[in-house]
Amino acid sequence: MKIDLHSHTTCSDGALTPVELVQRAQQMQVDVLAITDHDTISGIEVATEYVKNSNIKLDVIAGVELSTSWHGFDIHIVGLQVDVTNSKFLQRLEHQLLERDRRAVKICDKLEKCGHSGIYDLALEIADGAQISRNHIARALVQRSICTHPQQAFTKYLGKNKKAHVTPNWISMQEAVQWIHEAGGQAVLAHPGHYDMTTKWLRRLVAEFAASGGDAMEITHPNMAADKKKLLQGVMADNNLLASAGSDFHFPSRFTELGRRLDIPESIAPVWQNWPILQDRLQKESLQPESLQPESTQ
Repeated sequence: MKIDLHSHTTCSDGALTPVELVQRAQQMQVDVLAITDHDTISGIEVATEYVKNSNIKLDVIAGVELSTSWHGFDIHIVGLQVDVTNSKFLQRLEHQLLERDRRAVKICDKLEKCGHSGIYDLALEIADGAQISRNHIARALVQRSICTHPQQAFTKYLGKNKKAHVTPNWISMQEAVQWIHEAGGQAVLAHPGHYDMTTKWLRRLVAEFAASGGDAMEITHPNMAADKKKLLQGVMADNNLLASAGSDFHFPSRFTELGRRLDIPESIAPVWQNWPILQDRLQKESLQPESLQPESTQ
């Protein structure tokens, strides 16, 4: 099966609507997809309803990606199988969204001091009702021809120690794990290989995440080098965590695609090992006549 447990929609900073994301997942032959927008679960119901009322053979997992602060790093924690009706969890997510907006206002105030006015209003327009993010601000800078591409916006204005950088007041990693658990979900350390830190700090991060009650960590990503995968698998094993895999899909590109190169070795326990939804799917596939079962790729 193709399983992708990290993706985004226009409800946060993705380029596709929840329906378009589901449609693309089907095109890419993904079997199980977690929608994990930043600090919001607003796209989950739309996606699940669309799948329910269509012929798409896809299981949608309710997820979220929480932003946290850890020793000066912005660390993301993915929550999988969260209860989207949990009122306390929804209130907590609202707190995160308010912090996002506060940060966006401060960033745009700094940009105005740099001579670039009206960026906040343009970013809101680009967000089109979704929560505002630095990606929307970057796109606004490109639209105003202040930057030639979004990455330049980060390297010149929005990145750490740059002209318009604002340190966010995110929750702690421990709080994120607690929020996810109290919403009935599993806490996953997102893309640990992407943080700008040494191996020593990476090991410390994973150890503290595990000590906080974290359940799993992402150990692979499209285009990840083999040596990085080996390192992450070792750190994961050292801390008795389960394995997860996600593309962190935001938009179609040659670098990142839904379900692409996300295989986890059979010897490693995956985060989904006890999910009833996966057990049901596997059982149904095992009951298919041999002629109807997919050919082995081994």
